[in-house]
Amino acid sequence: MPYRLLKQLLLSTALALGAVGAAWATPTTIEDVLGRKVTLELPAKRVLLGFYIEDYFAVGGDKAFDRLVGLSLGWFVKSRPAVWEQYVAARPTLRDVVDVGSVQFQTFSLEKALATKPDVMVLADWQFKALASEIPRLEAAGIPVVVVDYNAQTLERHLASTKVLGQVTGETARAQHIADEYRQVVETIQQRIAKAKAPRPRVYIELGDKGPAELSYTYGKNMWGAMVDLAGGDNIAAPFVKDWGPINPEQLLVSKPQVVFIAGYESVSQPEAMKIGFGVPAGEARQRLRGFAQRSGWSGLPAMQDGRLHGLYHGATRSILDAALLQYLAKAMYPALFTDIDPEATYRDFYRRHLPIQPQGSFMLRAQ
Repeated sequence: MPYRLLKQLLLSTALALGAVGAAWATPTTIEDVLGRKVTLELPAKRVLLGFYIEDYFAVGGDKAFDRLVGLSLGWFVKSRPAVWEQYVAARPTLRDVVDVGSVQFQTFSLEKALATKPDVMVLADWQFKALASEIPRLEAAGIPVVVVDYNAQTLERHLASTKVLGQVTGETARAQHIADEYRQVVETIQQRIAKAKAPRPRVYIELGDKGPAELSYTYGKNMWGAMVDLAGGDNIAAPFVKDWGPINPEQLLVSKPQVVFIAGYESVSQPEAMKIGFGVPAGEARQRLRGFAQRSGWSGLPAMQDGRLHGLYHGATRSILDAALLQYLAKAMYPALFTDIDPEATYRDFYRRHLPIQPQGSFMLRAQ
């Protein structure tokens, strides 16, 4: 048989087998973090992602980048532009991913989302609730919607979300390994604290985006508040702030926190805001952090008197990557119990093993 005819025959056979394979593809039903049963073909070949970009990349591995057809980029690019550019440099195909707009900034476009023709749309719990009126249109168009949730900052939701991402991307073993590592971090922290039977230190934590001149968000039952609870602290804002918002300055002083954490990003809009993260030298982050110690009345706080003012990278929260931050919180609150743990090494090691970029900068530090 002539080579050209043989080549055509082999190509036709391959196409036919591909068509048969597609015809015999069996949809799989999975359960998302809300307990919703969602049926889709796995692994998803075309993914539209609403949030948790680094978690999707970490769990999905190399193939996850090329399968991403749509993305809500608003929050990530606004708060962490330098980080996004590093990902684009490492995986240039990300430049072709369609930005479908931000739910948070009210620029989300259902039309753009539909135009990407995804096999699945992965949304954060808060996005799913905000888009409640649009979900039926997505599902009517044959687009399954799967919900994950790292914002709750609970062990259960972190583990469940990671496993769901593993199912969507076809990387169930990788997801299980990452989830197991996270569980081990939390259990180690809690077991040591329980064994020590030490009193829970009073903790105040704030997003320092407004600088020292004005109290910004603190957290109640979720986000940093939930993390403080996981790491064994007594969050002074919990009785007064449900989710997030400023605490009364007088109430803060009366509560006498023994440890204070100020969170920040590498990209800030206020000249004295807490700046920490990718590309931020430790000296600059520490200088910004010390400005918060100068607030009126703060010199009398036990945390200031004992030198227990700390800075944290807000960009690492709402993510499986925050295992390192949990370690740092625990070590700052119970320094004698965690002398053998290096939280920043944990953070950098996660990137080395699971992501295509390497963090350079400062991510957690003490003012003194």
